[in-house]
Amino acid sequence: MRRPTWLVVALVELIIGAGGYLVMREVAGEPSPASSEQAGLPLRNPEQWVSENGVLRVRIALERRRVDVAGQKLRAVAYNGHYMPPTLRFRPGDRLELALENRLGEPTNLHVHGLHVSPKGNSDNVLTHIHQGATFHYSYQFPSNLAPGTYWYHSHAHPLSEAQVSGGASGIIIVDGLQQYLPPNLRNITEQVVALKDFQVQGDAIKTENINISATTKRTVNGQLNPTLKIRPGEVQLWRLANISANIFYQLRLKGQKFNVIAQDANPVNRIFAAESLILPAGARFDVLVEGGPPGSTQLETLPYNTGSAGDQFPQANLATVISDGERMTPPALPSTFAPTEDLRNATVDAKRTVVFSENSAGTQFFINDKQFAENRVDIRAKLNTVEEWTVRNTSNEQHSFHVHTNDFQVMSVNGKPQESHGLQDTAILPANGEIVIRTHFTDYTGKTVLHCHILQHEDAGMMAILEIVR
Repeated sequence: MRRPTWLVVALVELIIGAGGYLVMREVAGEPSPASSEQAGLPLRNPEQWVSENGVLRVRIALERRRVDVAGQKLRAVAYNGHYMPPTLRFRPGDRLELALENRLGEPTNLHVHGLHVSPKGNSDNVLTHIHQGATFHYSYQFPSNLAPGTYWYHSHAHPLSEAQVSGGASGIIIVDGLQQYLPPNLRNITEQVVALKDFQVQGDAIKTENINISATTKRTVNGQLNPTLKIRPGEVQLWRLANISANIFYQLRLKGQKFNVIAQDANPVNRIFAAESLILPAGARFDVLVEGGPPGSTQLETLPYNTGSAGDQFPQANLATVISDGERMTPPALPSTFAPTEDLRNATVDAKRTVVFSENSAGTQFFINDKQFAENRVDIRAKLNTVEEWTVRNTSNEQHSFHVHTNDFQVMSVNGKPQESHGLQDTAILPANGEIVIRTHFTDYTGKTVLHCHILQHEDAGMMAILEIVR
């Protein structure tokens, strides 16, 4: 259940290259640009690499090195010398050219989590092995109808994904376009990235092996401990909430306020809905509108959360202090409807399947349909341009974070109870000793992709299967 590890970071400088595209060059021997952090400092949004003329070109190097994180200097796994690396930002229809250099000593790769893009070749191919010293050139051509919202990128190297992501190898992706569904007076509001990452410390390093998921961990926002976030009373901001940690769950609450959800897992919702708290299993995201409350301060916190008798218990923790200050603004009314969504409730179902998640009694081996992951075995074949309904069953005494690559899904029911859908998603809680029913429309792309538990410790220990989409 506890996996050995190794991992990541390198240092680069962002420059403007030929054609005006954002590129990077290495800066040898410099320390991480991040300064030491203390709790209570203003929230810093990550640096952004933004596409230009329809293309984003970046170079990312990975190596293990010392970085500044949450007020400590620790050896970590990071992209380009950052525990909280730059955000990749582009528009639907753009192309991403990404060179990934491996300085780890063991294989790695990269996954663009949630993005509807080809799983083959040099695109989002998580079966790629990038060996020590090699540079792999990813090329992603995104469709013009790519859903806008918040995604993320991270290592997907089996069986070392937990070690690398726990060490810090994760960052944010933003696909622009959500604002088109907002009324004009909300299209230029302040955005805040709220990237949730946690780490445990072992000596002078972030712990990456023999991880006890329930052990005490430092929960950070954008790599900071309890930063402050300012908003005016009545002001509406767009917050991009993203759980980009390896294993843990969050149940977010902003005391005295509500989250107005406009997208889940980078899928715009059909209507905005308000929630007093939001559960983010490993890998999940929500884009939300937040209104500034009365003058004063309040806490963005994660509430106590228990994933089951065989699972993990996470205590309450304060994540950020939200300060409402300044002249009051008059908040605009939110629209009753938001974006068009695909609704599969009345779709013709071409095939039905049962997919069972299970584990051994010691919680050290994990299975899908009684099999552990094998790279050379295809577990499910689905046909392009069909809709399938899966009953995903969990026979263990703990929740899992169910995730599928390439095509998002609609949750039809949870433990037999029909669900009101607001749109598609790519990650869902699979209840302990329970089941969910989902429907998926396989569109645009063929090739081998995967489904798995996004608790990466479970994925690395076998809870992953290959899904091949064929014509």
